[in-house]
Amino acid sequence: MPKAVVCRELGPPERLHLESFASAPLKPGEVRVAIRAAGINFPDILMAAGEYQLKPPLPFTPGSEAAGDVVEVNEAAGVTVGDKVIVKMRFGAYCDETVAMPAQLVPLPSTFDYAEGATFLAAHGTAHHALIDRGQIKPGEVLLVHGAGGGVGLAAVEIGKLLGATVVAAASSEEKLAIAKARGADHVLLYAREPFRDVVKRLTDGRGADLVFDPVGGEVFENSMRCINWGARILVVGFTGGIGLARTNLLMIKGASVLGVRAGEAVRKNSALGEVRFRALSDWAEAGKVRPNISHRLPLADYAKAMRLLIERKAIGRVALLTR
Repeated sequence: MPKAVVCRELGPPERLHLESFASAPLKPGEVRVAIRAAGINFPDILMAAGEYQLKPPLPFTPGSEAAGDVVEVNEAAGVTVGDKVIVKMRFGAYCDETVAMPAQLVPLPSTFDYAEGATFLAAHGTAHHALIDRGQIKPGEVLLVHGAGGGVGLAAVEIGKLLGATVVAAASSEEKLAIAKARGADHVLLYAREPFRDVVKRLTDGRGADLVFDPVGGEVFENSMRCINWGARILVVGFTGGIGLARTNLLMIKGASVLGVRAGEAVRKNSALGEVRFRALSDWAEAGKVRPNISHRLPLADYAKAMRLLIERKAIGRVALLTR
């Protein structure tokens, strides 16, 4: 019987359970996908704890992205048994079998394995939406990427460099910075070495960053306002380090903007954005220009350990659960 990680009570990853379930018969228009890998994202952890804006009714299975093979089709146009696909979900990915609609499926890039496919769209899609749709990045601008050792941070480094920016990557360890440098960062800075705002000012001859990609929040967000150029855009991607406060006097003086980033919600409001986004990301993937950095690949049964890697900031890039 297929298995899934199930949340029956809200709390830490250790309260989840790996359970068997009976395969449901397909309704017309549905497909069955044998999941080969699922990606771990920070919102999965928040959702399981009841701290995310989306609160599925209990019980539910966490996970918003997976990759695998189509094994059964019931009158679903455009999908064929044997297709290798990425599955997009709001939750439900930590399993070895799922039922989906064709709209949830996109082709797995031929250059990726299943784990890379399962860790691609959430991070790179967020970075694409943030930098292009929200930040309107321009070639030659200085992009400061916080949390550059994380999944979305590394994606922002890759895409920012592809779009012609000068990328400054900030992270908490030399190991993370080495990966960011390998992914295209022009400059790297270690948070513990000296205040990052001083480094950014020095690197830009006092002008500051034109665009700030911030999945961290807290003091990092607040200090970012002190190293920005005129007309800068600060992209609020997450708040793993806490909620930051925007000092309106600093924003006014710099003519700056603070922009919220919700890549998934943007597509739900305007599906055309998703089509453009996936086409660009797929083309880059097929050309070998972008690729998730997966620091850990663990079996599905090790879901709690995998989620802890994100909580404890031990992952570099992405973590994948493997079902086979």
